[in-house]
Amino acid sequence: MSEGADTHPTPSGSSPPSPPTVAGRAGAAHELGTRRADRLVLLTKELSAAGHSAEYAELDVTHPSDVHASAEGALACHRRIDVLVNNAGVMPLAPLAALRVAEWHQMIDVNLWGVLHGIAAVLPSMLELRSGHVVTIASTAAQRVDPTAAVYCATKYALRALSEGLHFVVAGGGDPDGLVVPQGPELI
Repeated sequence: MSEGADTHPTPSGSSPPSPPTVAGRAGAAHELGTRRADRLVLLTKELSAAGHSAEYAELDVTHPSDVHASAEGALACHRRIDVLVNNAGVMPLAPLAALRVAEWHQMIDVNLWGVLHGIAAVLPSMLELRSGHVVTIASTAAQRVDPTAAVYCATKYALRALSEGLHFVVAGGGDPDGLVVPQGPELI
């Protein structure tokens, strides 16, 4: 999470992005975190082979202590965090009438609370250094509502509002520049 690094938790069932997607400048240090660390082994090796410093850790964004420990480790090692990429997400699909309340909690815990935990872990040091970026991966679901994805869409709408609110904190308002709304799989 430091010195050009990215925390890039991947959603369940998806593959981590290729190194050029997250590598940044030559020699950047990457601290990668996910629930399923086995998915980051190959990416870490590829980043290292490309001349980047790369480490990974197993973490669950629904546990603030995991996210804070990851950020604290990155700060201890690199003295700063330049970029946090929030990309964790789950998307169980069902109409609201199915009343899958446990799935609603899971989506809100991962998709919204996970992002809030990441922001809470990195924002103090970024504000202190007056430097850093929080990039949140949303979805086109942040712009529409699908009948079987109402709660998922709600979490993505919330990320839009959260990104705009964060922009007010760090830049005085306006359109958030840290929200990425992928339009298709080629962008991820």
